[in-house]
Amino acid sequence: MQEFNAHVSRVIDLTHDVRELELSLTTPDSIDFKAGQWISLDVWHPGLKQHVPRQYSIASPPSQCHQIKILFNRVTEGPGSSYLFSLHEGDPVKFQAPNGSFYLEMKSSRDLVFVATGTGIAPFCSMISPFLDQKEAGTLALYWGLRSQRDLYYQNELEALTRRHPNFSFITTLSRPENGWKGPIGRVTRLVEDNISSVRNVIFYLCGNGAMIRDTTEIVRKKGLCPIRTEQYYDEAGAGTTE
Repeated sequence: MQEFNAHVSRVIDLTHDVRELELSLTTPDSIDFKAGQWISLDVWHPGLKQHVPRQYSIASPPSQCHQIKILFNRVTEGPGSSYLFSLHEGDPVKFQAPNGSFYLEMKSSRDLVFVATGTGIAPFCSMISPFLDQKEAGTLALYWGLRSQRDLYYQNELEALTRRHPNFSFITTLSRPENGWKGPIGRVTRLVEDNISSVRNVIFYLCGNGAMIRDTTEIVRKKGLCPIRTEQYYDEAGAGTTE
């Protein structure tokens, strides 16, 4: 991985505990990465009294090579979360990048299904536009699981994508909705079970907690054999193990 120097150019609070940072690169002033890859930050761990690496998926497409976005949630006493939530516009940031084998396979003839929980949406934010911008792209369906209405974000942006690209669709489900929610209720695995009738000519990309990845993989395997790409997210690292 290469070391990059950047500064925080934008801070957006998306929900009560989810934040998006835009990092503008200084040296070098651009980055070459594959949609879905991640960066690594060395942050101070007060308990261990040393710096530890924390990985976060790039949430912006590769075409935006002079700035990148990362998406993360607040974790109580988490060193990575505490560091990122302490940053303000103009603050310097160093990171190493790119890395990760969970990335979009360009020029694939297959349709895609993305399944995410929480901030596991981040690498898919990087992947969606490059896929849809391809000539003769197949269909892309996104299934996203969140907790309640106060955890919703990016809904308007996803709706706009459905209007521009007839081959794109998404469904957001809430596992603990409050009164007034008119969308799907339950875990995101139910969406996969109810909406996927065939896995012919499909690649699944799964990103989020381990239980979702395990259960979705089992559901898909029962429907037939197809490629399944996975990346597990942990509380203190945006990107985790990849298969």
